[in-house]
Amino acid sequence: MAVKIRLKRMGSKKAPFYRVVVADSRSPRDGRFIEEIGYYNPVAQPAVVNIDSEKAVQWIMNGAQPTDTARNLLSQVGVLAKVHEAKIGKK
Repeated sequence: MAVKIRLKRMGSKKAPFYRVVVADSRSPRDGRFIEEIGYYNPVAQPAVVNIDSEKAVQWIMNGAQPTDTARNLLSQVGVLAKVHEAKIGKK
């Protein structure tokens, strides 16, 4: 099973709100997911990004692949740096 970290669209028309979820890559964008690890609100000024970094690191270390947008958000929060440090520490 290919697992992805991606955004699930919520909110109303012209007022998007996204949840950052871990989901099977075959499930639809707004469909079933395995776990919710955070949220992203692009409408707020400034945009709000709240991600549980421990859960995100754990999922990435277990093989979950973030989408391009999710990768940018994870990078902003500093999750990818933690993953890199964890991988270097393993060697």
